[in-house]
Amino acid sequence: MNTCCRSVRSCFPILFSRPPLFAVLAALLLLGGGAARAAEASADDLLKQAREAFRKGKGADAVALATKAITAEPKNPGPRHIRAQIHVALRQHAQAIADYTEALKLDPSAVGVYQARGAEHFRLGHIAESIADWDKFIAAHPEQAAHHWQRGIAYYYAGRFTDGRKAFELHQTVNSHDVENAVWHFLCMAREQGVEKARAALIPIDGDSRVPMAQVHQLFAGKLKPADVLAAATAGNVSGERKERQVFYAHLYLGLYYEAIGDAKLARDHIEKSAAEYQKHDYMGDVAHVHAEILRKPAGKK
Repeated sequence: MNTCCRSVRSCFPILFSRPPLFAVLAALLLLGGGAARAAEASADDLLKQAREAFRKGKGADAVALATKAITAEPKNPGPRHIRAQIHVALRQHAQAIADYTEALKLDPSAVGVYQARGAEHFRLGHIAESIADWDKFIAAHPEQAAHHWQRGIAYYYAGRFTDGRKAFELHQTVNSHDVENAVWHFLCMAREQGVEKARAALIPIDGDSRVPMAQVHQLFAGKLKPADVLAAATAGNVSGERKERQVFYAHLYLGLYYEAIGDAKLARDHIEKSAAEYQKHDYMGDVAHVHAEILRKPAGKK
C-alpha cells in the first residue's frame, strides 16, 4: 500500500521499514518501555561494531557481533531487538521471529514487537500467526486499528473475507486516496458476496497518482480491460526501477483481478510475474511472494 499507516509509522517506525542499523539503535526505545534500556558498555561496543559491519554490507559479521552482545547481557532484550532487525534486513525471517519471541519473554510489555513479528510471520506464509500477533498489537493500541491494512490483507489469505472487507472499510476512513485499499475491499467482498456486488460497491478513489493505479481501479470497475493496465504501466519514457515498480503493480493486480473472476491460469501467470520478475523487497513485494507460494501448493494444502 502507499500512504497507509501514517500514524503507526510515526509511533513505531522501526516496525514498518528496514532502516540502517543506526536508525534501529535510535528507535529501539520505542519498542516497549524501560526494559529495552541502553546496553551496558561492553554490549554497547559490540552493537556499535555490528552497526559498522552492517553498513559495510557484512551481514554475517553483524549477526555475529550482535550475538556476542546478547551473550554479554542475556537478560537485556535490547540486543535481541537489534539482532532481529538485522535478520529482517537480511530476509532471515525465521531467525528474526526467534529473536522477537525471546525478546518478548524478557520484556512482555514490548507490545510493538508483536507488530514486527507479525510481519515476519506473514512473509513466511504463517497467516494465522501473523493475525494473532497483530491482534495483540491492536489490543494494546486500539487507536491503530483503522490504520492496519496489513491485517486486512492477511484476513484475505486466511479466508476471513468479512473481516477483511470490514478492515478495508475502516481503513478508508483514514486513507481515502489509495486505490489498493479499494481493490482489497473488492477482493474480500467478491469472495464474500460475488463479483457483481463487489463491483457495485467498489470504493471510489481520487488522488492516487501512481501509475497504473487509475487504470487498475477502472479495471475492477469494469470500465477497462487488462491490456489497458499493462499499456499504462509500460507507456512513456519511464525506465529503471520506476518502470519495474509500475509493471510489478500491474501484474500483481491483474493476477488478483483474474483470481476474483475465476480465471486460475491467468491469475497464476500474473502473480508469478509479479513475484519473480518484478518483486522488490518491500511489503507488497512480500505479498506477491506469499500469494505465489500459496498458488504453488497442492489444492488440499492451501
